[in-house]
Amino acid sequence: MAEHQHGSMDITVQEKTFAGFINFVIKTVGVIFVIVVLLALWGA
Repeated sequence: MAEHQHGSMDITVQEKTFAGFINFVIKTVGVIFVIVVLLALWGA
């Protein structure tokens, strides 16, 4: 079995995927926040 070398794996794709996920979550939370504020202002 090959010996594992810490830090030798290319994680470029994983980093891009994680950055995209975080970006999606931030935008989604922003939209939800705006919707909640609008509902609070209109008293729905």
